[in-house]
Amino acid sequence: MNTLERWHHMVSQQDHSQLGEILTEDCVFLSPVVHTPQVGRDLTVLYLTGALNVFNESFHYTKELVTDRHAVLEFECTVDGILINGVDIMTFAEDGRISEFRVMVRPLKAMQMLHGKMAAMLEHLKAGAA
Repeated sequence: MNTLERWHHMVSQQDHSQLGEILTEDCVFLSPVVHTPQVGRDLTVLYLTGALNVFNESFHYTKELVTDRHAVLEFECTVDGILINGVDIMTFAEDGRISEFRVMVRPLKAMQMLHGKMAAMLEHLKAGAA
């Protein structure tokens, strides 16, 4: 199973326990609500785990464009009555693992709502790790 197949499996099963295995150590996460890149596997796992917990069973991919080194996955879901539309943009390293994960979200109302929910979820996850 390649990295993208593993990602789809994790999302469909809502199981993020193996996220660290598909990310490079120096993976960079680019968030739609954080203005600086989050560098490192641990931070990327934290943000992706948070997102997988904030999104719900309505999350699904609607389109996919994949090359050897990149994948662009368009998604939709509804959270608190707001339809969220966005893209996950992945860059793959030579070994096939994800070296960059970029998320873009629309509309503005959805991004603002997600900002608050993600902040709360990240605090919860950090408190649980302490």
